Amino acid sequence: MKQDKIYTLLGLAMKGRNVVSGEFSTENAVRGGSAMLVIVAGDASDNTKKRFRDKCSFYRVPIYTYGTKEELGHAMGKEPRSSVAVTDKGLAGVLADHLEAIQN
Repeated sequence: MKQDKIYTLLGLAMKGRNVVSGEFSTENAVRGGSAMLVIVAGDASDNTKKRFRDKCSFYRVPIYTYGTKEELGHAMGKEPRSSVAVTDKGLAGVLADHLEAIQN
C-alpha cells in the first residue's frame, strides 16, 4: 500500500539522517536551502499549514499535506510532529512520486 511506503521511506530517511522534523527545524531547513521536500500533517493548525505553504512557495520547495501528526512522528520513532523536511534529493524525489500518486 502506498501509505505504508511513505512512512517506510520517512523511517529510512530518519535512520540515514536525511530528514529533520518539528516546526522550528523544518522551517530552518527550508530557509537554509537544505530541504528538498516538506510534508505537513493534515491535522496541523491552519496557521502552520499556511506558514509552510508560504515559506515553501517563496523558497521553491515542494510541499505536501499528508497523514497526521501522530503518524508522521511514529514513522520516525519520535513524538507527534506537525512537519518534516527531507534533505536528500533522491529520497525526496521518490517520496514526491508516491505522494503525487496518492493525491491524484
